[in-house]
Amino acid sequence: MIRVREIKVPLNDDDVKKYVALKLKINKGEINNLKINKKSIDARKKEKIHYVYEVDIELRNEKNIKFSNNILKTPKEEYKFNDFGNQKMDNRPVIVGAGPAGLFCAYILAENGYKPIVIERGEQVEKRVEIVSKFWETGKLDKNTNVQFGEGGAGTFSDGKLNTLVKDKKFRMLKVFDTFIEMGAPTEIKYLNKPHIGTDLLRNVIINMRNKIIQMGGEFKYNTLMTDIIIDDNNIQKIVLNDEKIINTDVLVLAIGHSSRDTIEMLYKKEIKMIPKSFAMGFRVQHSQKMINKNQYGNVDLPPASYKLTHQVNGRGVYSFCMCPGGYVVNSSSEENRMVVNGMSNHLRDSGVANSAIVVTISPNDFGSHPLDGVNFQRKVEEKAYEIGKCNIPVQLYKDFKNNKVSESLDNCVYAFKGKFSLSNLVKIYPSYVNEAFVDAMEHFDKKIKGFAADNVIIAAPESRTSSPVRIERDENLESSIKGIYPCGEGAGYAGGITTSAMDGIKVAEAIMSKYKKVNK
Repeated sequence: MIRVREIKVPLNDDDVKKYVALKLKINKGEINNLKINKKSIDARKKEKIHYVYEVDIELRNEKNIKFSNNILKTPKEEYKFNDFGNQKMDNRPVIVGAGPAGLFCAYILAENGYKPIVIERGEQVEKRVEIVSKFWETGKLDKNTNVQFGEGGAGTFSDGKLNTLVKDKKFRMLKVFDTFIEMGAPTEIKYLNKPHIGTDLLRNVIINMRNKIIQMGGEFKYNTLMTDIIIDDNNIQKIVLNDEKIINTDVLVLAIGHSSRDTIEMLYKKEIKMIPKSFAMGFRVQHSQKMINKNQYGNVDLPPASYKLTHQVNGRGVYSFCMCPGGYVVNSSSEENRMVVNGMSNHLRDSGVANSAIVVTISPNDFGSHPLDGVNFQRKVEEKAYEIGKCNIPVQLYKDFKNNKVSESLDNCVYAFKGKFSLSNLVKIYPSYVNEAFVDAMEHFDKKIKGFAADNVIIAAPESRTSSPVRIERDENLESSIKGIYPCGEGAGYAGGITTSAMDGIKVAEAIMSKYKKVNK
C-alpha cells in the first residue's frame, strides 16, 4: 500500500479519491482501496478553508509512482507484545481504579490470561450516571460515586477528548483507539485531528469494555475502597478492602485517579516514596459557540470549533485546558464542603455554549516541598469556593471579576451548567497572582479571539483538578519503592487525559507481563 499525505480537499466535495488521483497524477479508477488515516480542517485562511487528508491506498500499478516525503510506502503499524517473563504469579493481579488507566491495564492483562481483579470505590457507570444526575439536581454528594469517582473515572463526565501529543513508537495509542472502536466508539476517532467520543457515548464503551474484561477472566468489585496495604520485606503482600476484607496479591496497580486524596495519604503513611509536582488551577469561561465558530471558521458552517490558547505572565504559563465545544460547566466535587468545576460535552456538542478552563501553572514553590502540600493547597481553594458559592458553583461576570464585585444578574448572557450556581465574588478564591495572571491572559486571548474577554463572559471556579499534585515514584520496571506496587496513570502523576492514561495502563500491564509468565487462558 501507499501512504499519501497533505491531500487538500474543498469543503463542498467529499470525493477524496479524486484529489488523491490528482496528487499522484493518475486516473481515479487506478485506486482500488482507500483508507483514511488523518483528517483535519485547515482554517488558517478564512477565505480558503479546506480539509487535509492522509490516506493509505491500494493501486493497480505502483510502478510509475514517484515517492517523496508525502508519497511513501505505508509503514507497518501494529501493536504487539511478546516479551513475557519467567516468574510465576502466585496470586491474581489487583488494579485499584476503573478509570482509563485501570481499565486498559486490566484489558491487556485479561487479554493475556492474567485474570485481574479491578477494585473501584464507586458504582458501575449505569448507576453512577443516575447518582451524579441526582447530585446536580439536589446538591447531595455521594463521596465515593461522583464526577471524579466511579467506573470510567473522571473522563466519563468530560468531553471524551482523545487527542494527545505523546510520541508512540510502540503503537499503544493505536491499541487504545482500536479497542475503543471495538467497544462501540465511532470509527472516526481513529483519523480525526481532534478526536472525541462524548460523555454520552463513552458510557456505553465503558460497559462493553467491562463485559469484555469479565469474559476474558477479569473481575470487578464496586463500592470497594482499598483502605490499607500490608507489606513484608519491602514487597506487597496483601490489601485491605473497606477496612475488613483481605486479598493476597503479588501485583498491585495504583490507577487511583487525581482526586483519590485519602488513598494518597494512606500510601504516604506506608512510606511509599512520592514527590510534589506542578499542576494548574483557574477558571471555567463560557462563550457562545456561534461566536467561537465565527472566529475560527468565518461564515462557513462546520462542526463546533475548538481552540487552544497559551500565554506567559511573569514566568507563569496560562493556557486553555479541556476545551469543550457545545458543552456544559459541571459541579465536579468529590469531597464534602469543597467545590470543584469541570467541563463536559456530549458527542453532538450541541448545547450552543463553548467552555474551557483558563488555568495558571502552580509549582511547589507556591505551596511547599512536602508531598502532600499540593493536595492541601487545592483543598483550601476548594473550601473557599464552596463557602463563597454557598454550596453551589460560584459564578461571576468577567467585568465584575475585574472590578472585584458580585454580579447582579446573568441576563443576556450565554451559559450551560450541570448543577446549581450562585452569583459570587470569585476574586476571593485564589491568591492574587492567579487572579492577575488570569486577567492578563484573558485580555491577551481577546486579541486572538474577538469577544473572548467580553464584559458578559461568565466565569466559574475553581478548576482545581487539572492533574495530580503528587507523583508516586517508580523505577525503570515501573515499580514503586515497594516492590510489586505499580503506580499508574494520571493519579500517580504519569499521564494527563483519557488517551495518555490508557496508554500508561497498557505500559504498566506490559511491565507486569515482562516479569511474570504468560497464563494459559
